[in-house]
Amino acid sequence: MPDHKPVSFVVPGEPVGKGRPKVSTIGGHARMYTPTKTANYEGKIAMVAQQAMTGRELIAGPVLMELRILLPVAASWSKKKTAEALAGEVMPTKKPDADNVLKAICDGINGIVFKDDVQVVNVSMSKRFSETPGVLVRVVPLQGKSS
Repeated sequence: MPDHKPVSFVVPGEPVGKGRPKVSTIGGHARMYTPTKTANYEGKIAMVAQQAMTGRELIAGPVLMELRILLPVAASWSKKKTAEALAGEVMPTKKPDADNVLKAICDGINGIVFKDDVQVVNVSMSKRFSETPGVLVRVVPLQGKSS
């Protein structure tokens, strides 16, 4: 019997967007690899996702991904600007890009929460400042038939 309850977890620490693959040449052969910062972040995502999935089967059908991306306020900002940022009056129009954070989260939970990120059919994302940086992730199974 499939579990239709949402899976929720928090990826602690400063959010990291999925980095572009890097290319190096070894012995005349080009080799592509994932940047270290991205690989480390995807490992952290996988760890917290595994804890959230304890005792659950992989989600098989279509899903809604909800992300709340929480970024730290710059240490150089004034108390006034910091207060405005934490109140949501100043929006984080800086890196990482929300879509790259989504890619990192999806790649990090592939094979842990759902079989493959092709199952993501709806996305809801927000990016705000917070005293506690991280990403709040909620994966909601949708009741429709997969094709």
